[in-house]
Amino acid sequence: MSRFGGKPPMGRDRVRLSTTEKQAAVAAAKDQKPEFDNDKLLNLLRSAKSELQGMRLIHMHLSLLRDKDPSSQMIVRTIIQELANKASYLQSFNISNGDVIILYKGLKLTGVTDVCQKVEQIFLAKTTLTGPNPYKEYSLYSIMELALNFINVIRFIEELQANETGNHSNETKPPITLEEMAKLERSMQMFDLSPFLFNQAIANIGRNAEEDMAYFELYISIKLLQERLCPEYDITANKWLFNYFTANLDQSVLRALNHGLSFMRGRRIGININLSTVISTGFVKFDERLPLDFRGQVVLEISKGDLIENLSLFNEVVEFAQDRRYQIAVDGLNPFWVTNFDLEYLNADYAKIFWSNDMLEMDPTFEKYFIERIQEQDRCKFILARCDSVSSLVYAHKVGITMVQGRAVDNILRKGVSVREAIAHAKVA
Repeated sequence: MSRFGGKPPMGRDRVRLSTTEKQAAVAAAKDQKPEFDNDKLLNLLRSAKSELQGMRLIHMHLSLLRDKDPSSQMIVRTIIQELANKASYLQSFNISNGDVIILYKGLKLTGVTDVCQKVEQIFLAKTTLTGPNPYKEYSLYSIMELALNFINVIRFIEELQANETGNHSNETKPPITLEEMAKLERSMQMFDLSPFLFNQAIANIGRNAEEDMAYFELYISIKLLQERLCPEYDITANKWLFNYFTANLDQSVLRALNHGLSFMRGRRIGININLSTVISTGFVKFDERLPLDFRGQVVLEISKGDLIENLSLFNEVVEFAQDRRYQIAVDGLNPFWVTNFDLEYLNADYAKIFWSNDMLEMDPTFEKYFIERIQEQDRCKFILARCDSVSSLVYAHKVGITMVQGRAVDNILRKGVSVREAIAHAKVA
């Protein structure tokens, strides 16, 4: 990934379009009224989730150019066409904020990078960038594996549309009713959940860790599912109905996983699941069909609230998990709960703490106690989740948390960099 910080590279001739290329692009821009492809791209991504393996994405951040060129989208698409003949698949999308997104398969990364650098040099020879792109990089382009960044791309487009239409996610929706929940339940029985099933890495940052990845959490995006199946209501507003919904969602996820885990082959996986689901017939069927190479490689992630409300059931699930070689993660903790839970007594294998900037301002006495509690746990391993910044990763290392998860981790992994190395570099810097 090249980074010019908004300026063309020193000691290199500026790259220019040929007169023919420039004229063709400008003429096309004048003759054709721009049609934005936000909805088209969203629909394609949601319907093609199972076909994302091997597909990559180029995101040209033209909206960040300080001096906008009305023909910039057409210029990019004209240049990108030189890749089309070599690709097994290539499709470009004009985004309403002025960006261009290209999906492709079957191209060498070096060739794609060369073309992207050509585009970057053309534009940055005339103007500068206004700031970092949505992926926190000072570059006009981003190249990424789509399968690893699927949720980020969808989130980018949806937030863009929300800003443009005024339909912000913080608008209050009425709580879902019992009648609507019944309709949703019937829909889910016939609905393909695969476009909403994602995985996110939990990375090891401990010095003695044998592998870079602890496991990959599989989860359903509740937000995307709600927008698709019942956009008029808030599924989460009624706690009882939400618990009922997630129990049904668990069964749908288990059915989807029963059709095959080949897409996660060779990886340890974590599944968000209700305690009641683990003792259900649906989970028994899942357990019976679990491939042999996944036995001992599955982590059951149980929310803190579910544990507190159903402690006796949790103990029952732990006994079952130990017998069937599952591991247990307690999800949704904060420093307060870490200092008040005896995780060793609970036989938890992992404890997941949600990062908050407030952790940087903890009372020194309490923080000392928090760190001591982490160090006291011999068997239970801690994960700092929802890490959205480098400072959150550095904090995890500081207090002795050996695993991290979140957008900051995703961004580092997407660049092919070790999370350990990134943290070491950040500490030096």
